[in-house]
Amino acid sequence: MEARAAELERANRIEAEQAAARERARIAREMHDILSHAVSIMIVQAEAGPVAVRRAPERAEAAFEAIAETGRDAMAQLRAMLGVLRTDGAPPRNPQPGIAGLTELVDRVRAGGLRVSYERTGAVRELPAALEATVHRVVQEALTNVVRHAGAAAADVTLAYGPGTLTVTVTDDGRGPGGASGGHGLIGIRERAAAHGGTAECGPGPGGVGYAVRVSLVTSPLEVGN
Repeated sequence: MEARAAELERANRIEAEQAAARERARIAREMHDILSHAVSIMIVQAEAGPVAVRRAPERAEAAFEAIAETGRDAMAQLRAMLGVLRTDGAPPRNPQPGIAGLTELVDRVRAGGLRVSYERTGAVRELPAALEATVHRVVQEALTNVVRHAGAAAADVTLAYGPGTLTVTVTDDGRGPGGASGGHGLIGIRERAAAHGGTAECGPGPGGVGYAVRVSLVTSPLEVGN
């Protein structure tokens, strides 16, 4: 009896350690995405600001406001994340960004000078909060890579709703795979997709032009069977 109790205790301890490791990895991905996106957008805006001051003062004002708004948003998300780390026990997680926030995300990227289109096709529907947060982070990381690495003038974001699936595609007209280096960001995209039973593909864009990130996620196994 004592041996079984000890074995059960060890199993519970290992399970708790694994759960803590998964949570640390999740928080690390979230913080990477928040900081990488915010810093990239702020750098682009800051570099464009002095030129705009001389040539188009009204654009300079918009650029500085975009820097401030991006910083405020990043600070709010980081405070929420750090609040989770400082709280003992297992409190409810703070609300995560979802698909509804993609419009604001795209607008912030547009403010940096990149032309971005955003479209949803198929049977648009509400999805679980965790899945919506994944969609938001995937689009955020893909656009961050476009801003940082692609040298692109335009990008397209598409959410295609299918039976039991959602496919997220982000393409650009930049330098293509040779100019893209997502590093941990692309690894994070693949990990997020796998967590929802999906896949992630990254490579040349349509016709070999630019770069494309395509993520397929399972929204509901029941929908697939119907």
